[in-house]
Amino acid sequence: MNGKRVIVIGSGLGGLSAAISLAQEGYEVTIHEKNAKIGGKLNVLKAEGYTFDLGPSILTLPHIFERLFERSGKKMSDYIPIRTVRPHWRNFFEDGTVVDLDPDPDRMAAQARKAGENPENVRRFLKYSSNLYDLVNAGYFEQGLDTAAAFRDFYGLGKFLKFDLFRSMHGGVKRHLKTRYMQDIFDYFIKYVGSSAYHSPAFMNCMATIQFRYDLWYVDGGLYHIALGLQRLMDELGVKLCLNSEVVEVGKENGRVTDIVTRDGTRHVADIIVSNMEVIPAYEKLLHEDEILMKSLERFEPSCSGLVLELGLDRKYPQLAHHNFFFSDRQKEHFHTVFRKRLLPPDPTIYLVAASKTDPTVAPAGCDGLKILPHIPHIDDAKPLTREDYMAFKEQVLVKLERMGLTDLRKHVVFEHCWTPHDIREQYGSNKGSIYGVVSDRFKNLAFKAPKQSTKYPNLFFVGGSVNPGGGMPMVVLCGQNVAKNVVSWNRR
Repeated sequence: MNGKRVIVIGSGLGGLSAAISLAQEGYEVTIHEKNAKIGGKLNVLKAEGYTFDLGPSILTLPHIFERLFERSGKKMSDYIPIRTVRPHWRNFFEDGTVVDLDPDPDRMAAQARKAGENPENVRRFLKYSSNLYDLVNAGYFEQGLDTAAAFRDFYGLGKFLKFDLFRSMHGGVKRHLKTRYMQDIFDYFIKYVGSSAYHSPAFMNCMATIQFRYDLWYVDGGLYHIALGLQRLMDELGVKLCLNSEVVEVGKENGRVTDIVTRDGTRHVADIIVSNMEVIPAYEKLLHEDEILMKSLERFEPSCSGLVLELGLDRKYPQLAHHNFFFSDRQKEHFHTVFRKRLLPPDPTIYLVAASKTDPTVAPAGCDGLKILPHIPHIDDAKPLTREDYMAFKEQVLVKLERMGLTDLRKHVVFEHCWTPHDIREQYGSNKGSIYGVVSDRFKNLAFKAPKQSTKYPNLFFVGGSVNPGGGMPMVVLCGQNVAKNVVSWNRR
């Protein structure tokens, strides 16, 4: 132990990663979590024989998670056994076209031909994506770059121009792929960060490589077992965990943060504080910052939210894969409605998970448990939608799924659970019910998030989807590792 006390606010994956990484560096770490279990948005619901992943349901880049275990001389497989999923996902279109994504080049070529796309176009797009990934990964991901100066120093002008900065993500897709089916499919990789392919910069096309090069994975019993595996590792490292311990204030004095106050009124002193609470809510609700600072953060607008619907069914739908997308017939309009008009989309693209296709233990025999997630706008507190508005939208979603092949879906529901953006904000304290942290928008923030070290309090650090490199399980885990490096580096100065 080096004697320095670190308090981590929140036990989302970013907070867990930071806590583990700091404990491995010899810090005395305590996590304060407002809920009754760890994991943050990596959450689980078990009811009537069904198991649902309430939050993330796709695991990518497992080598980033493995680092947490390797640094303690352990194997991740002893804590979190994982396996690949095939196909990666299945795509359904209104005209009856069905296209699978598969990392095997021959299978993917066959699927491209099925969609009317020249397989060579897909190959060229994936090469373009791969080049972008290697560029973004070298600095932004692995070095944890946070500032314009850091980017300039690392990349220089020559490499910076390779980011395809003058196109949107959709523009990069359209340059290579010619059919509407393939354009819609690869545009929707933006789902990983809850943004719009028409408003995000082209280098976000690196996300296809994350899946095609490093595969797509599942954790038996559901992805919440990632949190359970990390909790075992934390216990072995001596990280102290305080559940049902909501932080309501962060103390500050002489330009530094000094302590936290929990809901029961107890004050806990720290040398360093790491907030897994998003940057804007933390500054606003815990630090009570003035309008000048809050105004400076407006470019870090929240990502979209979602209607999170879990259905236990008394039957199976054999046409479903593990991961499925039911596409809007007008996806450009869908993106524009959610991200510019901030309205509920009349024809949403719907993500649907049927995990029992891979893991029969998550539903009773002969049954499917479905997680259904259409992206919708974050909360507008000036014009909030009511629960009735969201429930009417839910019916729209179910009608669409029935129309696109899930015949009589509503008649086969024996269990239902539904969260609106207001539930998401209440449960996780996320900014306006955001699911993925900060939106990636080429005009607002060029897809960059807030820095990991506070610009006002040098011993305050942030982790999670609202800071670089942004949302998604592997990115927030990587963020936690990079935050620990930042803490160590700053502490040595």
